[in-house]
Amino acid sequence: MKPSKPSAGSTDAVHAGVPEHRPHHTLTPSIVQTATYTFGTTADLEQYMRGEDQDPGREEYGRYGNPTVHELESRVAALESTDGAVAFSSGMAAVTSTLFALLRQGDHVVLFRDCYRRTRQFVTTWLDKYGVTHDVIPPGDLDAMTNAINERTRLVITESPTNPFNYCVDLASLAERVRSKNKRTKTLVDSTFATPINCRPHAFGIDLVVHSATKYFSGHNDVLAGVVAGASHTLSLVREARDVTGAVLDPHAAFLVSRGLKTLAVRVRQQNASAQALAEMLEAHPLVEKVYYAGLESHPSHAIARAQMNGFGGVVSFSVKGGRKPASLVVDRARIPKIAPSLGGVESLIEQPALMSYFELSDEELQKISISPGLIRYAVGIEDTSDLVDDLRASLDSLA
Repeated sequence: MKPSKPSAGSTDAVHAGVPEHRPHHTLTPSIVQTATYTFGTTADLEQYMRGEDQDPGREEYGRYGNPTVHELESRVAALESTDGAVAFSSGMAAVTSTLFALLRQGDHVVLFRDCYRRTRQFVTTWLDKYGVTHDVIPPGDLDAMTNAINERTRLVITESPTNPFNYCVDLASLAERVRSKNKRTKTLVDSTFATPINCRPHAFGIDLVVHSATKYFSGHNDVLAGVVAGASHTLSLVREARDVTGAVLDPHAAFLVSRGLKTLAVRVRQQNASAQALAEMLEAHPLVEKVYYAGLESHPSHAIARAQMNGFGGVVSFSVKGGRKPASLVVDRARIPKIAPSLGGVESLIEQPALMSYFELSDEELQKISISPGLIRYAVGIEDTSDLVDDLRASLDSLA
């Protein structure tokens, strides 16, 4: 399935999904800070409960809906070109609630080994307690995926690009293979690294698209949020799960994410350009062992990324020769990026996954999951490209 428009742009980021008229004619959305809603009469309440209420903005209780949150959901759906979207209190809440909604005892899940570690942990540890089985397959191995799907498989989960190695999955091929093997199996792609500015997975046949809206959607490292986008009939199950689990997004947080969306395309394009420049500098540097960025021809999924992405993202991972200690020196001596987790904000961030995400693992255990002690993940902000390149190069040069 070839999309007519595989990515969104600045006009979409500013205007898509925005209502033509808002109450009081405001240019920006209002923060509807309420936990409950009122009914004028018992007849009004009965009409609402029967589904006959003609007011599209009518809600019953804050856990089931909020106008500020609804507008954010409409905007994300428009950016992803899906029927709708459901917002959550965090990216992980979006993932876990969706899996609770779509799976039951006896079902089977296939997920790629390079999925986000908390998603992987939830599938392999928590869902296992409830009788949901799984197969974990090698990164990008569509043959292994096809072989793992059986009559009980209800979900295939992947990221594209992946964290931290930026591997891109052939989305169209994945969707086609899953449909051919088992029509009841849904596909879920975590597209946080890509954003709809670089890629829209639903346009390639993917059923559900997940974002940690904490990252690029918000863009300012000041809010936690998650969103799932997809077809209406599937999202109705996801929304029901959210209403039951209570993982709802706060209206003020929804306002902050909506504000961030307006500059999404501008930020992502700058981050794409800076990340490409950083990756090219790193690949040529004598003290760098390997660079993981899909915009480089040396990356194993470069051809796939070029075919389905409008840009290669704002995260560059690389390993420094000598291992953990030299990598720590590079991190400490870089002046611009802050040492912190997360990504997608206006500030550049840098960290060693062996210390930030996998601190409890030994070097031998890290090797089993392909995480080098010398691996660095650089999440590019919107600072001037030349400043970022010069700063990181100077940090590396200081090791000589």
